[in-house]
Amino acid sequence: MILSLSPPMASSFCGWTLQLPFFSKFRRPTVRSRFIRASSSSSTSSNGNLPIKKSFPGEPEADVVVIGSGIGGLCCGALLARYNQDVLVLESHDLPGGAAHSFEIKGYKFDSGPSLFSGLQSRGPQANPLAQVLDALGESLPCAKYDSWMVYLPEGDFLSRIGPTDFFKDLEKYAGPNAVQEWEKLLGAILPLSSAAMALPPLSIRGDLGVLSTAVARYAPSLLKSFIKMGPQGALGATKLLRPFLEIVDSLELKDPFIRNWIDLLAFLLAGVKSDGILSAEMIYMFAEWYKPGCTLEYPIDGSGAVVEALVRGLEKFGGRLSLKSHVENIVIENGKAVGVKLRNGQFVRARKAVVSNASMWDTLKLLPPGALPDSYVAGVNTTPQCESFMHLHLGFDAKEQGIADDLEIHHIVVNDWERGVDADQNVVLISVPSVLSPNLAPPGKHVLHAYMPGTEPFSLWEGLDRKSAEYKDLKSQRSEVMWKAVERALGPGFKREKCEVSLVGTPLTHQRFLRRNRGTYGPAIEAGKGTFPGHSTPIPQLMCCGDSTFPGIGVPAVAASGAIVANSLVTVSKHSELLDAIGL
Repeated sequence: MILSLSPPMASSFCGWTLQLPFFSKFRRPTVRSRFIRASSSSSTSSNGNLPIKKSFPGEPEADVVVIGSGIGGLCCGALLARYNQDVLVLESHDLPGGAAHSFEIKGYKFDSGPSLFSGLQSRGPQANPLAQVLDALGESLPCAKYDSWMVYLPEGDFLSRIGPTDFFKDLEKYAGPNAVQEWEKLLGAILPLSSAAMALPPLSIRGDLGVLSTAVARYAPSLLKSFIKMGPQGALGATKLLRPFLEIVDSLELKDPFIRNWIDLLAFLLAGVKSDGILSAEMIYMFAEWYKPGCTLEYPIDGSGAVVEALVRGLEKFGGRLSLKSHVENIVIENGKAVGVKLRNGQFVRARKAVVSNASMWDTLKLLPPGALPDSYVAGVNTTPQCESFMHLHLGFDAKEQGIADDLEIHHIVVNDWERGVDADQNVVLISVPSVLSPNLAPPGKHVLHAYMPGTEPFSLWEGLDRKSAEYKDLKSQRSEVMWKAVERALGPGFKREKCEVSLVGTPLTHQRFLRRNRGTYGPAIEAGKGTFPGHSTPIPQLMCCGDSTFPGIGVPAVAASGAIVANSLVTVSKHSELLDAIGL
């Protein structure tokens, strides 16, 4: 959820943005702006200081039209531009980034989505998929590094440090007498498997048989070396990579309640499911990232919006186009093929080669005419389980006036009750204070804070409510109280909620309305061993999908990988291989 690690090829956010009519004049500019805005007035992006252009660039057509500028859509579009394809990314709102966008109010720059990152500056075959995309685009992302976060558990409050040995101290104090030995046993069993989990670079994957050339054959020596290094027993264990991580935990006979709860918490933060639903490959990669010598966490110096800015720069550097406030009303099908999209104002935008939807599977379905898909496919989408939605609390406040300690940590996680489970509503609250590491995100001497309950807020509680009604306001107050209490616990007795200069509460209806997420969902609730995330092609020729409704799944690295897979699949194997050569993979 808050994690933006670099998991392998197995596998954040609210929006206060505006939607305005699309300005239908298309013209191809000779000089690319940072952001393109379909509007008659100039503005400045809330993601930073990138200027927004006054009119839509170019003709109403492209080789590939991408619907949505989330991380997956931007990675797909930017890589296609890098492949010298004519790409047009259409975004309904006035800010790019989708669930990962940032916004500014009264000088406070808020993250709306992911806030805990790792591997953004990594390079090479085992790098974070997003880092590999940025490398391919020639974009860098300055980050602050740190190695700790505060946790508030039923057992007590403590500063948790990543690394191979620091967690042992916490186990000795808060867990049972055998906890240290069990943790050592777990690390000893799974860390050798990480070489297999990381053997294929995410950027080498494509969705056709060309993958035999770009991935399997190309990296066969490293795969073989990994299995030899693991030995017979380790190679046998590698067969569990695509099974639920709980199976490994149970096979090792780990009994300590604290360790099992902690593993569930890490799994939930990473993928929105507990250890019985997450792929072992994801968890093993995370353990390799967090519990190796010298490991660190990272936070972009200019906030999570800097990730979006870097992808947009890469897109436009290679001639790609981004149009904001360009709401796609439906995908146009001719002779059984996707040939473009129709915008809300009636404008048709032709796609010469493909349409790529970065919307969720349920929202993509709504863009298609009745009968365009087989009934079995529609039924499969409609019966796919969903994660619940989010509650958000965004605060801006004066650090001195609120008596905030100078050594405040950037991240805080509050678990109220282990017995209810980490996936229970109103139970786990995540808090990020990014101005601790990036003071430029708030006015001098002040802090910006984002607290949220990740994918646990039932949409059914909010469904049908009028957002202007007293009932809605009362429910916002009731359901946000647990976040306020978590913030007060993290910031100390000097913090007073009434002294905050900015206070915003986001609900599932916020997600549904501004992020255009079906029922405000975080994404598909597909558990390892019980199902797999769909691929990227559809029954409709020339229509592909990327994002968290597709393989590898939910999370920033996963959606970045999905966008890359689609981009790779739309070009020849030779072009794909040339890119891998160019960035040294």
